[in-house]
Amino acid sequence: MINTMKIEDYKAIVQYDPEIEMFRGEFIGLNGGADFYAKDIDGLRKEGAISLKVFLDMCKEDGVEPLKEKYLDKFNIQIQPKLHAEIATRNVVIGKVK
Repeated sequence: MINTMKIEDYKAIVQYDPEIEMFRGEFIGLNGGADFYAKDIDGLRKEGAISLKVFLDMCKEDGVEPLKEKYLDKFNIQIQPKLHAEIATRNVVIGKVK
């Protein structure tokens, strides 16, 4: 289970770090890093809002789009060799192999 927290319209992944005995949140989908720490969930929400505001203010000041504009058009997954062969064969037949 992935723990997420929504602050404004932005999502963050939340994990507990036992080494520092704090929760850590990190916003996802941003064009840079914005993380935050706190001992409890209420503190995490407060620190997350502060971190997000600082990040968005810096983006505005620098004229940078805060959200990632584009994700890579590829990602890797592991599939069974038989399925891989079938997909590759179908792509060749319909002319989609580059």
